[in-house]
Amino acid sequence: MASQFVFFTIAVVAAVAMLLRWFGESVGHSRRLRMVPYRIHVNGIRGKSTVTRLIAGMLREADLVTVGKSTGSFAAVIDPKGEDRPLHRTGSPTILEQINVVKDWVTPFVDAIVMECMAVNPRYQKVSEERIIRSTIGVITNVREDHQDVMGETLPEIARSLMSSCPKNGILVTAEQNPEILDIMFHEARKRGTSLIVADASKVRPEEVAAFDYISFEENIAIVLAMAELLGIPRPVAMAGMAKAPPDPGVLRIERYKVAGKNLTWANLFAVNDRESMIAAAEKLKPYIGEHTTSVGILNNRTDRQRRALQFADIAVNDLSFDRLVTFGDYEDLVTNVLRRNGYPTKHIINLGERRNPTIEQIIQEVVANMPSRDVLLVGFVNIHTHQAEMMLEYFEKVAQKDERRGKKHLVAVA
Repeated sequence: MASQFVFFTIAVVAAVAMLLRWFGESVGHSRRLRMVPYRIHVNGIRGKSTVTRLIAGMLREADLVTVGKSTGSFAAVIDPKGEDRPLHRTGSPTILEQINVVKDWVTPFVDAIVMECMAVNPRYQKVSEERIIRSTIGVITNVREDHQDVMGETLPEIARSLMSSCPKNGILVTAEQNPEILDIMFHEARKRGTSLIVADASKVRPEEVAAFDYISFEENIAIVLAMAELLGIPRPVAMAGMAKAPPDPGVLRIERYKVAGKNLTWANLFAVNDRESMIAAAEKLKPYIGEHTTSVGILNNRTDRQRRALQFADIAVNDLSFDRLVTFGDYEDLVTNVLRRNGYPTKHIINLGERRNPTIEQIIQEVVANMPSRDVLLVGFVNIHTHQAEMMLEYFEKVAQKDERRGKKHLVAVA
């Protein structure tokens, strides 16, 4: 009996200690948040990482001490000098990471924090907003079909899920233009006492888009310019800050190389994995398709993304136009069957994924050297990580390093 009492007492003391610790950390987190006048939470389906970095760049240029946090292709804190400080995780990423960033980086001198939303599940998005960031300004870049397993099957359902990160009694900025989706966003924002600002991409000037050395979408720039107007930051200051902001490693770049005797234009669109964004990106590539250019699309399929693999097998034929289609990663038989069913010629399908497990030399031979024209446009999309895609990215990095040593320029600014 005495031993049971001792165990019970220890358990109660431990529970009370944990409660007190949690309460103390919660109070400390709230105090740190209150020190920051501008708290910006960036959500959406596409462009979150880029918009996070552009906003932080704009605020720095306006002489506001700013801390950014991007998840993107790799997790990093963007410090007040605009330098990336990679986050080294010991386990799976969780939204609690945001609390640690606030704890480690927020001081009385910080004017703004710009945090990319880490959560996909709407319940965690809500926790991220209401318990962790408590934003004064929210951003939802756009609403696209993705993560339907947790966010909903339809665009309206996905929009409502994303609105879980909408601030209360604040401001929400979006570049979304779909009237049905905007109705939902206005309705949900009003319920929270928040004003919705719709950024107009048509007001972004061509020379402003040309200021970036990577593919920059007008919608992303428009969001930041709308925020600049809201905060009273002059447009030239906002643009200068955006142009200086370090891009996410996953941004869309156009690079040109001399490879296997071909004039190769390489477009790394592996981070593009929804229909609307891919169609928009394909529009940006049209100037690089000459009369005698062979266009090659790489369907880069991850083992845990079967649904996306099959969706893009439809998109690649019905919405895009490639002279050759290549499969990387998994689901080669399934994807090939869908391509054929959509009427794509079997002789123009090249399987180079896990089933075949090619070397990088074999990949370059088949997707570049064997093409019938001297000019080749090579485009990778659907997913970022497969063994074949990683080999290809490493290969082009080495080619680029050789070009730089020889004084040759391989990056192409895209207007």
